[in-house]
Amino acid sequence: MKLFKSSLLALAVAATSTWANAESLAITNATVHTANEQGVLTNATILVEDGVITAINPSAANADKVIDAQGKNLTPGIISVMNNLGLVEVGAVSRSRDAGDKGASITFDPSLAYNPKSTVIAYTRKGGITSSVVSPRGGDSLFKGQTFYTDLSGEFDSIRVANNAVYVELGAESKGSRATNLQKLTDKLADFQAKLEKAKKDDKKGDELKRDEQVLKSLLDGEKLMVVYADRASELLNIIKLKQTFGLNLAIVSAADAVVVADELAKADVPVIIDAMQNLPSSFDALNNSLDNAAKLINAGVKVVITTGGDTHNMYQLRYNAGNAIANGLTPEQALAAITSTVAEVFGLDAGEIAVGKKADLVLWSADPFELSTKVEHIWIDGKEYSTQSRSDKLRDRYMATSDMPRAYTK
Repeated sequence: MKLFKSSLLALAVAATSTWANAESLAITNATVHTANEQGVLTNATILVEDGVITAINPSAANADKVIDAQGKNLTPGIISVMNNLGLVEVGAVSRSRDAGDKGASITFDPSLAYNPKSTVIAYTRKGGITSSVVSPRGGDSLFKGQTFYTDLSGEFDSIRVANNAVYVELGAESKGSRATNLQKLTDKLADFQAKLEKAKKDDKKGDELKRDEQVLKSLLDGEKLMVVYADRASELLNIIKLKQTFGLNLAIVSAADAVVVADELAKADVPVIIDAMQNLPSSFDALNNSLDNAAKLINAGVKVVITTGGDTHNMYQLRYNAGNAIANGLTPEQALAAITSTVAEVFGLDAGEIAVGKKADLVLWSADPFELSTKVEHIWIDGKEYSTQSRSDKLRDRYMATSDMPRAYTK
């Protein structure tokens, strides 16, 4: 026991030492886009200590390192959601895919397979993305498993929160009826709620819940977010009823018909996660896809999170998607919130805005972050600066380098 206590003390001292030695940072003369009610601050100074924003416009910028932003734009780090980052290296190579499993259930935890050294991570930082909510996919069950929240530092301890939401897929089926999964989901929640109420009535406090039951209880208690995939308007209304019946904390992803039921979504406070680039009727469930859907939904009072569709390897383009939403009706502030602060609000994350006490996930841009030609000049995660050099850059340098040796010998 004495040895155990000594070890704990040593760990505590080591942890304290790490924080105490963290380099403080001051970013001066920046145009700060806070992504909150403070709006845009000009000629502002941000002070970072121990990975946290400790002051905005302090009386003195005393820090170990000072960066003069020269009036350039500083934003919160962008947060991407519902992708397979770190779970899929090459989509066409089955042994590099860990996002899903045929037997996956509500307890499936893909964070156990997360690879923080994936080459996609450094590549994604080029888009100003500092953290991501990663989701499972595939499997026979309507419950695809649970999402996790990670930063893009590439460090082995980069997962910030495991199992932070349950991912459910409803919608059209190639075989059978879409009604089956909705009925299964409703029955699952109703049956377990009845079980909890009976246990409470019988005063069975000592009964331990199984792992899947613990997850269901956290959903029914509203402690854990449930993200539901669906497109058709009638299904979105059914999902709203689920929230009202069971008191769920939920969000809808894809939601092509959301504009049809925007008032109902706003009234029920159900956020949607959409790909702002979807403008074609890709299926009979998606006849209302349009480039101005993000603007219509936000103007109707719906909380909107913008994500990228398709391959995770293209998620660095998220700011371009938000930029296209600006071209189709969003204000720059609304677009920035849809990829930062609104994401944090929906998923309960300690990030997404520039405010005192928030994690110092920050990006300094060469110009307007929504312009195609703009680049990331500096990117900080937890107050530590990271490179945007990717494997693609290294390959470019390798094969552009002049050498008398064959290419295979050039590094």
